[in-house]
Amino acid sequence: MKLFPVCLVVFMLVGSLAFGQAGWNWGEDAATAKEKNAIYTDMMKNGNFKAAVDPLEWLLANTPDLNSSIYINGVKIYDELQEKESDPAAKKAYQDRCLELYDQRVEHFDDEADVLNRKAFQAYKFLKDDKERYGELYQLFEKTFELNGDEVMVNNLVAYMDVIRRYRAAGGSLTDDEVLEKYGKTMAILDKNVEKYEKAGKSTESLEKNRDFINRMLTGMVKMDCDFIENKIGPSFEADPSDLPLAKRIIALSLTYDCSKSPIFLTAAKTIQDQEPTYSMAKIIAIKYDAAKEYEEANKYYQEALELAQTGEQKGEIHYGLANHYRARGLKSQSRSSALAAVSADPSKKEAYKVIGDLYMMSYDDCRQGVSKVDDRAVFLAAYDMYSRAGDRRGMTNAEKQFPSMEEIFELSLKEGQEIKVGCWINTTVTLKRRPADT
Repeated sequence: MKLFPVCLVVFMLVGSLAFGQAGWNWGEDAATAKEKNAIYTDMMKNGNFKAAVDPLEWLLANTPDLNSSIYINGVKIYDELQEKESDPAAKKAYQDRCLELYDQRVEHFDDEADVLNRKAFQAYKFLKDDKERYGELYQLFEKTFELNGDEVMVNNLVAYMDVIRRYRAAGGSLTDDEVLEKYGKTMAILDKNVEKYEKAGKSTESLEKNRDFINRMLTGMVKMDCDFIENKIGPSFEADPSDLPLAKRIIALSLTYDCSKSPIFLTAAKTIQDQEPTYSMAKIIAIKYDAAKEYEEANKYYQEALELAQTGEQKGEIHYGLANHYRARGLKSQSRSSALAAVSADPSKKEAYKVIGDLYMMSYDDCRQGVSKVDDRAVFLAAYDMYSRAGDRRGMTNAEKQFPSMEEIFELSLKEGQEIKVGCWINTTVTLKRRPADT
């Protein structure tokens, strides 16, 4: 009774050897097929790719549905051979055979989308300099993108745009609108990959380089300017202003062609900020609104940028922007507070002191009482102190020219070096100094 299960196991093992491994179809001459498979794989592992060709080709001819590995390994073998081949005719023959194996794999094992995804980039490397085959290459990429959609390999994105560029330059029939449509499709896939990388905590630097390459290729294909972006791409965005990928493309193209003053740039920037808020975009929008003197909107985005700032340097930059923002609005106290906050957040932001110096300089008419020239001119002493902190020699010189004269100081029985109060909104204490010309 105990022997029966053992005999059964032995029978099953022998049977599995006789009829082949699961997933392998050894054909009618299984012994030869196994021998050829062992030889070609050993040759490949040892780097003897030429010796691997004959047994591999026997398998491809006699057991084409053996296993997908013969096509996967076959591509590796012929790719290695073409890489090392110096004779152009032999090199081309190896490349063509390599590409044929992708098609044969699809024929016997399906999975066309994944296989073409791999074949496309291989074909691009082989055929990108063969003008006579640009049409073939273009059609391959079109089918690859059609079958794979968002799953197109990242390497194929730049390659696709380069194929389009080469195909069109060689006489391929593609209108500007068609190129833009394909560009948009490519960038949408790139954007999705950026999202995947970010979620996985991976660097997106390589993807952003790809974005730059693609934008530059578009520049060479389509005659584009700010009017083109506004009037050709703009209507599609206006139809759906929530289209985030399109908004990103508009921003990228606008920056490439120096079109950030275009109305559509600001609209696109706000779309991006609404859906994917960042410090940088909030800052850009705030500056744009400030330049347009739409101060309420500018202030809104400055505050948003401040909330999103991660470093002291970023916070200092926004407080400095707010200092100039409030200054333009005539809000002197708020401007000074923001300038001081800028230096507090980022001590290297000393130009913020210049903003305060300018505010003091322009406050003479508002603050003078007309009772004491020394008191009235004390605002220039305060301005000098701020320019000094900023390291602004020109500002210091201009302020010194407005110091009270020695005569004005003497008339009030005051002395250089003593402290005096600066009133008005400035409300500080300064050290009394005389005008340099009086020395």
